[in-house]
Amino acid sequence: MSKLKLSILAVFTFTAVVAFSQALKPGDVAPVFSLKNVDGKMVSLSDFKDAKGFILVFTCNSCPYAIAYEDRVNALDAKFKSKGYPVIAINPNDPALQPKDNFEAMVVRANEKKFTFPYLFDDGQKIYPQFGATRTPHVFIVQKVKDELIVRYVGAIDNNYKDAADVSEKYVEDAVEALLKKKDVKVPVTVAVGCSIKANK
Repeated sequence: MSKLKLSILAVFTFTAVVAFSQALKPGDVAPVFSLKNVDGKMVSLSDFKDAKGFILVFTCNSCPYAIAYEDRVNALDAKFKSKGYPVIAINPNDPALQPKDNFEAMVVRANEKKFTFPYLFDDGQKIYPQFGATRTPHVFIVQKVKDELIVRYVGAIDNNYKDAADVSEKYVEDAVEALLKKKDVKVPVTVAVGCSIKANK
């Protein structure tokens, strides 16, 4: 192999390692943020005084995977919000690259699907890189521990995006149930399946 090819391979490998190392993993402290909701108001996780944690879902309007999971995300919020783990959805896509994911379209989609949770716009794409999200949808379950948010689960919602009736592993649901019972999450990391985040970087 030529020196040039070796150099290119080295750069690629280094970049991949750095990118992976920046992704949050279970046990890490999650960043705090304040983003605009589809109702026009700014939302911060600190607004939810009674929450025990959050189901953070990086998602969007345009991705077929994200669309397939919309009803299931609504169901997660309905099941766990009253128990202290509300859903917070965040659209990380650059609308210049995917116009269907602009803020106005988010408002329309949230109304159409009757989202029961905040649907926030990561304007300027400042938040998703701090989590290391790479897909839509990509889930991060965080738990309040004193004054910090500790990551407890990272990955997919379940193991069958095509058919909700044929799901055999409910990763997010099982993780939250474990946390509510003050137990360890048995499967703390899975591979997020979805569309790549549209970033102008």
